[in-house]
Amino acid sequence: MLTTILQQLINGISAGSLYALVAIGYTMVYGVLRMINFAHGDILMVGAYLAFFGISAFMLPWWVSFTTAIILTGFVGVLVERLAYRPIRNASRVSLLITAVGVSFFLENLFLVLFGGVPKAFPIAPIFQGVLNFNQIYLPVVSIYTPIVALVLLYALLYILHHTKYGMAMRSIALDIDTTSLMGINVDIVISLVFFIGSSLAAVGGILWSTQYPSINPLMGIMPGLKAFAAAVLGGIGDVAGAAIGGLVLG
Repeated sequence: MLTTILQQLINGISAGSLYALVAIGYTMVYGVLRMINFAHGDILMVGAYLAFFGISAFMLPWWVSFTTAIILTGFVGVLVERLAYRPIRNASRVSLLITAVGVSFFLENLFLVLFGGVPKAFPIAPIFQGVLNFNQIYLPVVSIYTPIVALVLLYALLYILHHTKYGMAMRSIALDIDTTSLMGINVDIVISLVFFIGSSLAAVGGILWSTQYPSINPLMGIMPGLKAFAAAVLGGIGDVAGAAIGGLVLG
């Protein structure tokens, strides 16, 4: 009985850490734009596919492929913000919501057309391979790395938010975007940075998710995206630390 409880607790912490990484992206975007980016789960999918092709098609070392995928996914998030959200930033929340859903459908169907709907086996990096056995408690190596990576990235993000000028600009925009722009802060650049960071974290979540469940497909981001959204709401959407805690609780 105790073994089963501990096993499920470990599984929950690992899954919750993944939800936390994605939930942070939801809560950051909501903090600056007061909108729910329902395409965020599909950004996770984009990151997983980029990492997959980096290893399988371009034969890059896993760490080069993962790093490149994370950075490129960040720029995909910036592109989505620039093309889809910025032109209607001052529109009603309903318009923003419909646009976010439209972007989600666009990304899913684009990848379905380009790569098909057949799931692809995700290559597991050597560092994540293996399963440890502690008295009948099975601990995949990736489930050790996942909460560690999540904690390190959360700490780094909180440091950026509270100890850098860009972080202070993000918090200022979250309080009052109009006053912030009057103070000479380039609001567009700061919002793009928010999307870059949030999308990069989603890519990390996508890579770790695909490593734990080694199969990718164009619709893979739907379920973790919805669960991460629930985690963000549970932790208090708009609160980065709360989103991370919400992810762990949900896991």
